Amino acid sequence: MQNLYRDVIVWDGESKGARRCDVRTEGSRIAAVEPAGTFRYGAAYEGRGRTALIPGFVNAHGHAAMTLLRGLGEELPLMEWLQQKIWPVENRLNGDLVYAGTQLAIMEMLSTGTTCFADMYFFMDRVAEAALAAGMRAGLCRGIVGGADGAEKLAENLKLARDYNGAQGLVNVQLGPHATYTVPFELMRDIADAAKENDLAVQLHWLETTSDWTLSESSKSMTPEEFLDKTGLTGVKRLLLAHCVWIEKDKLPFYARPNITAAHNPKSNWKLGSGTAPVAAMQRAGVTVSIGSDGASSNNRLDMWDELRFAALAQKGANMDPTLLSAEDALRMATVNGARALGFEKTGLIKEGYTADFMLIDLDQPHYVGWDLENLPGCLVYAGSSADVRTTVVAGETLYHMGAFTKMDAEKVMNDARAARQYLTSAE
Repeated sequence: MQNLYRDVIVWDGESKGARRCDVRTEGSRIAAVEPAGTFRYGAAYEGRGRTALIPGFVNAHGHAAMTLLRGLGEELPLMEWLQQKIWPVENRLNGDLVYAGTQLAIMEMLSTGTTCFADMYFFMDRVAEAALAAGMRAGLCRGIVGGADGAEKLAENLKLARDYNGAQGLVNVQLGPHATYTVPFELMRDIADAAKENDLAVQLHWLETTSDWTLSESSKSMTPEEFLDKTGLTGVKRLLLAHCVWIEKDKLPFYARPNITAAHNPKSNWKLGSGTAPVAAMQRAGVTVSIGSDGASSNNRLDMWDELRFAALAQKGANMDPTLLSAEDALRMATVNGARALGFEKTGLIKEGYTADFMLIDLDQPHYVGWDLENLPGCLVYAGSSADVRTTVVAGETLYHMGAFTKMDAEKVMNDARAARQYLTSAE
């Protein structure tokens, strides 16, 4: 199947300014990116020079089915929120509920221009099924915690990889140890070994709060960085470290490795009072950074436009320096950096041979008056919003267009999610 997007304004993470182009896709890939007017004939989406085409956002950290838990335990610190409100409700989850919550999350993400999401949760086979049914790209892992059944949960994660890694070119599977305070050293080492043996990446919550490391048994005998080394996690194929709020600045060079990416979750970190990750210092140290929303119960939105703007503004404000974390940097973190962290090496750029994962943005809006090819990234990050997304395309297939979903029954998804929410909270 071939599609033509004529006279659109293209920007991606390798651009030096935007450019007016015709973009042609064949199947799941971008076949050509040429100057506007190159393709004069054939059915096409007509951008008329007033539609931006940029890579779809990659939500690099989250828990999709937590859409069902949105609004529970507001204004509580992280550990109280987890122990008193979230974990008790999560004990009632089953595969059908997780499927319903994931579908709801996918609808929210597609409508806001997200084409790929990371997910660490439970019943992950149902998450994979939901993503594949919707045509969504995803990096998935089973959340692993310690205890008597830690090895069983690792085995479940490995089965997920056997069943779904590479499925339809849309799903990559990672291993998902939850955090240093829920996974003991020995199990974490087993997870790292399993990742190496099976050529898998790892997702891990990392130094999210001031108490994360002190709650870990390993804190008595080593530093966080020694923990990563001694468990073998630094040697896995790819290591995606979510949050990274409390990495000591003098330790940042340790994380500047080609296989390590930090997933910055600015709004969740602020809402839970966890702090502000030192992203500007990470950039200076050469650390690769991506952006995620975290779960809808701690954000409470899955809108990456919010994350982009907030990420840039928070670094400028916290450091009293308006030059930090440019709009281009924020967009790069939210697109190609996240895609590569999840193992999608040919995703996140508008480039021949890359996956056709992108969004179309209506620039014919009052808040875009004054945009040009040079300042477009700043206009998108500081003035734009998810309300401007007209179309979302994943692997060459239009999944969302002008308020409608092409592969999802929106009314059914909403009704199923409402019923699931009612069941989960009925015993609260």
